[in-house]
Amino acid sequence: MKYLQNAFELYLNSSIHVSLAIVVFTLITYFEHDLEPDKNLIGFIFFASITGYNFVKYAGIAKLHHLSLAKNLRIIQIFSGLSFIALIYFCFQLKIEVLIATGILGLFTLFYAVPLFGGGKNLRSLPGIKIFIIAIVWAGSTVILPLINAEKYLEIEILANFIQRLLLVIVLTLPFEIRDLNFDRANLGTIPQKLGVFKTKTFGTFLIGFIFLIELFQNSFQLNEFLALAIILVISGVMLWKSRENQKKYYASFWVEAVPIFYLGIYLCFKNVLPQILS
Repeated sequence: MKYLQNAFELYLNSSIHVSLAIVVFTLITYFEHDLEPDKNLIGFIFFASITGYNFVKYAGIAKLHHLSLAKNLRIIQIFSGLSFIALIYFCFQLKIEVLIATGILGLFTLFYAVPLFGGGKNLRSLPGIKIFIIAIVWAGSTVILPLINAEKYLEIEILANFIQRLLLVIVLTLPFEIRDLNFDRANLGTIPQKLGVFKTKTFGTFLIGFIFLIELFQNSFQLNEFLALAIILVISGVMLWKSRENQKKYYASFWVEAVPIFYLGIYLCFKNVLPQILS
């Protein structure tokens, strides 16, 4: 039992879980636009996510108050190094346009952890900006990159998808900010610090409603996509309202981050089953 617990901790702390969530969001973008998933881009996004997250968490910059590293730290370091090597390999398989867009997103990740301003300040330390940096990188990686790779460039529908994904990531990040309320420095200016827990949940609910409205006005409205998104928005809202400062250990780090995985399962279920029911 102890071995399984340690393996589970390693799975979470090595950023495999969150990286799978990012990959799943990317797959959803492919399916929504009727595109064939590119295995090279999927591999690139997976290993880039592991490399980026572990760099931010373990570079000595970010606070580690909610992590239990101990003997797993060396394993995570080796795994991160191997992931970086895999990342380099997949770089050579991608189009130059994708690499340019990735470079821009990569700068956000780099300066999120590395001091950019005077006094050792980075993007993460700027008041109120942390959650939006995370959302931009997630939305850019899971919406913009696969569409650029498929040579589908900026259109109104793509912009709408980007905004929806960005807002959904913000909603899913709020339980983390609520959890960290007692640990984050006051000058971070996180949404719960500025609004309080109740108003933060209300703000997240407003964002959920806005995502729903955007979907209603999509030109390429698909019932199966609409139902899948509606269900995942309800799940996200419930998880947001159930989050608290003293939440269970894996509530945010496992269950909230698993929402994209649930999303894919629900999406595929409606995509395969609903047409048979309606026929």
